[in-house]
Amino acid sequence: MKTRVTVGLVGFGTVGTGVAKVLLRNAEVIARRVGIPVDLVRIVDLDVTTDRGMPLPDGLLTSDLNSVLNDPSIDMIIELIGGYDAAKRLILDAMAKGKHVVTANKALLAVHGEDVFEAASRAGVDLGFEASVGGGIPIIRSLTEGLAANNLSSIVGIMNGTSNYILTRMTQEKQEFREALAQAQAAGYAEADPTFDVEGVDSAHKLAILVNLAYGTPVNFKEVYTEGITTLTPLDINYALEFGMTVKLLGIAKFRDGEVEVRVHPTMIPQTSTLARVDGVYNAIHLVGDVVGDIVLYGQGAGSLPTASAVVSDVIAIARNLNKKAPGRVPPTSFQPDRRIPLRIRPIDELTSRYYLRFMVPDRPGVLSQISGVLGSHEISIASVLQRERQKDQTVPVVIMTHRASERSIQTALRDINRMASIISEPTTLVRVEDEEI
Repeated sequence: MKTRVTVGLVGFGTVGTGVAKVLLRNAEVIARRVGIPVDLVRIVDLDVTTDRGMPLPDGLLTSDLNSVLNDPSIDMIIELIGGYDAAKRLILDAMAKGKHVVTANKALLAVHGEDVFEAASRAGVDLGFEASVGGGIPIIRSLTEGLAANNLSSIVGIMNGTSNYILTRMTQEKQEFREALAQAQAAGYAEADPTFDVEGVDSAHKLAILVNLAYGTPVNFKEVYTEGITTLTPLDINYALEFGMTVKLLGIAKFRDGEVEVRVHPTMIPQTSTLARVDGVYNAIHLVGDVVGDIVLYGQGAGSLPTASAVVSDVIAIARNLNKKAPGRVPPTSFQPDRRIPLRIRPIDELTSRYYLRFMVPDRPGVLSQISGVLGSHEISIASVLQRERQKDQTVPVVIMTHRASERSIQTALRDINRMASIISEPTTLVRVEDEEI
């Protein structure tokens, strides 16, 4: 019978420091929840000299990775080094040696998840990755256990705090994108290179993981249609407000007729919706189940301690399994490995939606009729038009909100319109509109 569970932590950066603090500071309550002590016995990092602002017992911190991998007494490894190659090798090596693994590495799981899931199954070890999506929000365990009785029709969420902070500044303070990004960087909410955040890549990584768990199908993040927020302007956000809408960067998955839509892009949603009121660096994920109905999970999507909370929740779950001799009780992908079914991921051009379109045109008669004529020829119906007072000899915005139309028709029509050099001064801005199940 086990008398304790031993843990090795690899990666002692911001999140790793938070995890160490939680495991050491809350050791007593963790032991009471698990039934036996959960002991952090080694921390591995290349940097063993920088002060992390917390005292460590002598001998706990080392730069020797093999001291964790090759120690048979260590039951579990927490991987917090990030990236792809080194992290993947670490995780696969640990599993091959019979060690259970906890990771926060969303990028690795979104790209190489199948390799990792198969390795865990082959080795008979547990894999926890609650911190890979939503920071401190317990979305992974909600999908694998709490909502396991449901068929989920949709998952829609704000999954990146940096982009949400930027859009909040653009909405509330009327800031340009670059100004809001600089403020996010100054506040520590955005990296020096914010590409993954503002181009939607981070959200696509997370959505790929959620779709895998929700629908029991392998999904690679490359199958997720992805757009970022870099081309949005305060002008578009102000027009959205006039339509009673708010712009958010959303990850959207919908199950329809045995197929799944999986997409990330700026989206206009009604101001009355729950997600429209999620501001700053917070995340929120809205799920619709056939049994439970609507569920919204809300909280801090990043940060040392919120993420550490999720990491340690996985440590506790695995430690409970070890204490009761029940590893593998919950498959890492929620579905039993032989019951996962590949589903078709619908390409974006099969989407049907409402659309916001902004055209920059010369202020002269007949322009709107030319644009509407092209839209009509592609069976795109106009719901409403906003056009500012005339400004002679100037370029002015013409804004159109469509009824539901197909993405293929919209893109074809816009190609035709954007070739009309006599009236179009810059590429048309398109934002998709979601007002169902939000």
